[in-house]
Amino acid sequence: MTQIAKNSVCLWFDRDAEEAARFYADTFPDSSVDAVHRAPGDYPSGKEGDVLTVEFTVMGIPCLGLNGGPVFPQSEAFSFQVATEDQAETDRYWDAIVGNGGQESQCGWCKDKWGVSWQITPVALIRAYTSPDRAAAKRAYEAMMTMGRIDIAAIEAAFRG
Repeated sequence: MTQIAKNSVCLWFDRDAEEAARFYADTFPDSSVDAVHRAPGDYPSGKEGDVLTVEFTVMGIPCLGLNGGPVFPQSEAFSFQVATEDQAETDRYWDAIVGNGGQESQCGWCKDKWGVSWQITPVALIRAYTSPDRAAAKRAYEAMMTMGRIDIAAIEAAFRG
């Protein structure tokens, strides 16, 4: 019998929940595909035997991918925020998501090819814009507002003034 998480994130996919879960497991640490469940009967967007749900973990967060069809597309109203330690880690995740059919956006945001939004957010950025030195925080924040992928060196330079 499957262990059910008390709380998990449910992501609605058209029909690619398993592919997305495997990509996340291959891309992010502490991530895995935990179970794939096939439909016991036909349903509005699929047939008996199709993958209906996928239990997976993304960076320690339990998730369920539901192949519910095209009715509810992903939006920026939900995103995974990934705190990165340095530019290499920032670039690695950004490139994995965007380079696998995803899209760049602004301020460290991007979307994967399934429409799930990701915030690839360097810790240096969070420290800069939450600094008690409000003038320095504003400079860093304004620099961030001009970026797609976050450039840590540019954020730190803006912070220093």
